[in-house]
Amino acid sequence: MSIRPLQDRIAVEPIEEEDTTAGGIIIPDTAKEKPNQGKVLAVGPGRKSDSGERITLDIKEGDTVLYSKWAGTELTLDGKTVLVMRESDVMGVIE
Repeated sequence: MSIRPLQDRIAVEPIEEEDTTAGGIIIPDTAKEKPNQGKVLAVGPGRKSDSGERITLDIKEGDTVLYSKWAGTELTLDGKTVLVMRESDVMGVIE
């Protein structure tokens, strides 16, 4: 199954944190924080301005983005967790 976001929304697959720290301590699942970066899987066509012109998104498929911890709506597609959020929920693109 695939997803095609509408307007200025994007679909992001969260990138999970490492299971161990730099010092070798194993972090249990219950102590892990919610991820705040992910890979963009799909991008909508952009929203329309008041004059009816399409405003394209600055984010493209394949980008790694940084977003707030509580951004978007979480879905499960084919066993993978996917977040659907607005472009404005993204704080930056990691290069």
